[in-house]
Amino acid sequence: MTKKLIYLVLAVFFLYESFRLNQILACTRVTYQGPNGTIITARSMDWKGEIPANLWILPRGMERNGEVGTTSVKWKSKYGSVITSSWDIASSDGMNEKGLAGNLLWLVESVYPNFEKDKDKSGLAVSLWLQYVLDNFATVEEAVVALRKEEFVVVSSHIPGTNIFATVHLSLSDTTGDNAIFEYINGKLVIHHDRSYTTMTNSPVFEEQLAINTYWKNIPGSIMLPGTNRAADRFVRASYYINAIPQTDNTRVAIPSVFSVIRNCSVPLGISSPSEPNISSTRWRTVADHKNLVYYFDNVLNPNVVWVEFSKIDFSEKGKVKKLSLANNENYSGESSIHFKNTKIFKFAGLD
Repeated sequence: MTKKLIYLVLAVFFLYESFRLNQILACTRVTYQGPNGTIITARSMDWKGEIPANLWILPRGMERNGEVGTTSVKWKSKYGSVITSSWDIASSDGMNEKGLAGNLLWLVESVYPNFEKDKDKSGLAVSLWLQYVLDNFATVEEAVVALRKEEFVVVSSHIPGTNIFATVHLSLSDTTGDNAIFEYINGKLVIHHDRSYTTMTNSPVFEEQLAINTYWKNIPGSIMLPGTNRAADRFVRASYYINAIPQTDNTRVAIPSVFSVIRNCSVPLGISSPSEPNISSTRWRTVADHKNLVYYFDNVLNPNVVWVEFSKIDFSEKGKVKKLSLANNENYSGESSIHFKNTKIFKFAGLD
């Protein structure tokens, strides 16, 4: 059997396995590590239905709690951040003023620790998991050290008004290009921490994603790449293309290049399949420029990309909570910090 034929047989096998595992639940995330400290993280948010998103400016000094009852974790935000909310009940994406970015992606295999409300275990609602990290840490290393202590458990529940139980994993990246993935598997926190962990999608668990990607590295991406919407295939494409695009510190080239990668891994709007009910169209995308502290948002229903330059934001404790409403496809374009309006912070979803 020729080498090319062996590659083809193995490729077909892995495509079949991807189909069998139904790995098509929402989202892709990838980090670009360019020259001279050029670090850029992009993600897509894929969802079967509408998932309204707004941008928020959150200053330092905000008092928060974990929203799971009397044993909720309590803290005061050390750093300001710009976040993307989902339904205005959770922080699902964002970057803080120190250049630490985080992304929540769906992971159907997630199983969180047992938690009884108002008992003796400290807890944090999954809607606040990302926000807790952005509020408290400047680097991936700081977050890994702190979360590894497991001083509280992450608590999940159904998305309000639905029968969907929220199962997500968390990715972090920072100005040094460091990366970490946090997953709850069988009730245990699993942390994957390495600069090389630049790509993440959904199922399977991250350890198995790495194994699949190792196989595909033996097949030249210029010859063949998996092209379906399934998570394992998107992982392979993102891993290949993020290293194939130009290595440059020119943001006029680097930012569009990273956008092109995340768009390549997106799912066309309106795609559906009766035999694959979990297939999800891309609803929006973000790109975080860690070095220059600029946060970009791209709504697929709006032809314009908006962005926020952190140098134009007052993150001090005297700063105001501000919101840029985008959930109704409002039309903004370019640097949009001036359009944010003073608004009371939304209530994070938790336990009733």
